Amino acid sequence: MAERAAIVTGGTSGIGLAAARALRETGMKVYVLSRRPFSEKGLHHVCADIADEQQCICAVKEILKYGGDVELLVNNAGFGISGAIEYTELADAKKQMEVNFFGTVNMTKAILPHFRRRGGGRIVNVSSVAAPAAIPFQAFYSATKAAINDYTAALANEVRPYGITATAVQPGDIATGFTAAREKSIAGDEAYQGRISKSVKKMEHDEQNGMDPAKAGAYIAKIAMKKHPKPLYTIGFSYKVICVLLKLLPCRFANWMIGKLYA
Repeated sequence: MAERAAIVTGGTSGIGLAAARALRETGMKVYVLSRRPFSEKGLHHVCADIADEQQCICAVKEILKYGGDVELLVNNAGFGISGAIEYTELADAKKQMEVNFFGTVNMTKAILPHFRRRGGGRIVNVSSVAAPAAIPFQAFYSATKAAINDYTAALANEVRPYGITATAVQPGDIATGFTAAREKSIAGDEAYQGRISKSVKKMEHDEQNGMDPAKAGAYIAKIAMKKHPKPLYTIGFSYKVICVLLKLLPCRFANWMIGKLYA
């Protein structure tokens, strides 16, 4: 019998690496994708830029040749930008969408033919609490994660007859290198009365004091192993409460509260 295998994009740092390690502990053969070289015992690295559709197709073909019964794809790769909508360059907004959203689309399209042929598979897309809680001065990041949630829900219905599941997982603040890697812009901060820099400072404080990525990775691995997952999960009790409140409270009041925190 072929060894069970998984693919984790953005699996060389942060939540992705934590999830890859947790999956490795279950006995799975784990392939991690990133643009830069990486080496860790027990993890198999493949270089690929997920924003490039052809590279995703080639990466999946390469992995399938390596061997192992690939039954799981974790779409985790992504990054963040921050800044005022008015002052964000369109090229930067498009780049955010190309990596976070279309990177997920590219990898999913590349793996689906394999999953259909094998009669099943699991796809886990890493979203964010920033999807239901649209964060001011982080609008394009929130938009990519909201897009992932809707995409995942639609995908789950499309592929269910083939034994394939799709689910999105929403982490909240996690203490990883994501904070330092954020592409920040305070263009227009004077016009916005210093609110851009203040908002980003609060975001970074919350992230740096956030959950241990190992806990988030273990949670993602646990959800990934479920046979009948829900379309959407949130990591952490407090964030689950926040997401429920955002659904139950009047839209105007919920958005006002988020504005008080981050705008």
